[in-house]
Amino acid sequence: MVRDHWHLAAAPFTAALEPATFHLGVPQEEALARLEWLVDERQRFGLVVGAEGYGKSHLCAMAQRRLAGLGAETAILSLCGLAAGDWLDMLLARLPLDAASRAEPLRPWQKLENRLRENTLMDRTTALLLDDVDRAPADALDGIARLIGSAEPRFARVAVVATATPAGAAALPRALVDRAAVRVDLGPWDAHDVAGFLARALERAGGRAEMFSTEAVATLARFSGGVPRTAARLAHLALAAAAGDGLEQVDAAAVERAWRDLAPAAAPPPADAVPEAGAGVAPAGIPRVRAVRRLFG
Repeated sequence: MVRDHWHLAAAPFTAALEPATFHLGVPQEEALARLEWLVDERQRFGLVVGAEGYGKSHLCAMAQRRLAGLGAETAILSLCGLAAGDWLDMLLARLPLDAASRAEPLRPWQKLENRLRENTLMDRTTALLLDDVDRAPADALDGIARLIGSAEPRFARVAVVATATPAGAAALPRALVDRAAVRVDLGPWDAHDVAGFLARALERAGGRAEMFSTEAVATLARFSGGVPRTAARLAHLALAAAAGDGLEQVDAAAVERAWRDLAPAAAPPPADAVPEAGAGVAPAGIPRVRAVRRLFG
């Protein structure tokens, strides 16, 4: 009913972690710039920290494409929920080993080392993107520490990117955190980022940016707090609420009704919950992208 009412070819706001649904807001552009610097400068470890819903997994998927474009061999793996001893086999399954290499009667770690050596000899970076490192088993943390800390030549062209929540990052071994050549703290979208996300998602689904009124966009940005996952869910519910009322445009009242459905026990966030578009400093004191390009580029 919702798609028919708005004449959409597809659902604009989905949870799919596909490149097509990725929105390059200021925090995401900042993060990707730093991760590209990590590979360009042959650094070994980068840590991406963000609260739940800030898009760490989606960023990993896009970073994999970006780093592959720089010539790196990439693999992405979520460490959440893995049993001890499983992570190496799962990581190897994501690397492009030939059939003979996979069939060799070697321990998983030896197979990984052989692949790293091959890439190093070809002057190619092996970029390993490890999502949810704060939920990893202890043997995975030990393995990561060896990858980023060993002085052996075979590890010289390894770049590990790990993601964690702020609380999870604080609980990681200090020796691991201290080795991060770059740390990216993902902040919320500002009002301009939220407006851009809505417009791009709607246009991708065959709709128009004007389907949300200016007041509706501002209200959605404020109520979502700039959290990407919340913004997407709230936009989806607002579309449904406005369609149910037979509206031709999503208004601020429809967004507020959707917010009550999404978080009925929560009060609306304060008016300054989302940074103003064009502010000079991103949330949590992260400098804007132009500063990153100057410092890291």
